[in-house]
Formats: sequence, structure tokens, C-alpha cells
Amino acid sequence: MLPQKNHPKRRQGKQERYIQPSILLGLLLKASYGYELIQNIQRFGFVEGQAPPGMIYRHLRQLEEDGLVSSNWETKGAGPAKRMYTITEEGKEVLAIWIDYMNKRASTLNDFIEAYKKIKKQDK
Repeated sequence: MLPQKNHPKRRQGKQERYIQPSILLGLLLKASYGYELIQNIQRFGFVEGQAPPGMIYRHLRQLEEDGLVSSNWETKGAGPAKRMYTITEEGKEVLAIWIDYMNKRASTLNDFIEAYKKIKKQDK
């Protein structure tokens, strides 16, 4: 069975699978409030289209409960107060674990692709 690029459950699963490291990396780049973070993490490629704010805030609350991010209300400037999120030292450690995991997965996938290319080259 071929992978189905546009299958809704696969897209959602992909978003959910890598949302934690995406949030942590986004906060490593800079402390952010929720909507700004949503904009920033889209460039990592794991969230297709507009990330559902409810999903991001749910993950932010869980990450805060787990001690991986912290937040405080920012009241500077005009407009309503915004909850600013920052990655913690523990969050940085968890992000490093994610990066190691992703690096190993990428290496395995690259080895697989190279094996395929080698076989295809021999067929010619």
C-alpha cells in the first residue's frame, strides 16, 4: 500500500507526533506567546497549514505541567496581557533527546534510500 499524502489521520498524526519538539525548538529560538509561537513553528515543516490553536495551547499547558516550559503574563505595551512562554533547562534537555532521536531516524531513512539507489543503479 502506497503512502497517502493527503490522508487526514496521517496528517494529524504527523502534527501531533512532532509538536512537542517543534514547540520546544520554537521557544529555544525565543520566548513567545501562543499565537506568535504558532506562526514560528510552521517553518519546521511538521505542521501543515495553520496549526490549530487549541492543539498548541493544550501542548503548552502539558509542557508547563511537565516542567519543560514556564510562562508568565506580560503586561507591557498597549493591548491585553499575553502569556509568554519560555523553555526551561529541563525542556532543553528533552529537546536534545528529541534531536538525537530524530537524527537516528534520519540516518536510518537515509541508509534505506541509499540501499534502494544502489540496487536501482545495478539494474541499469
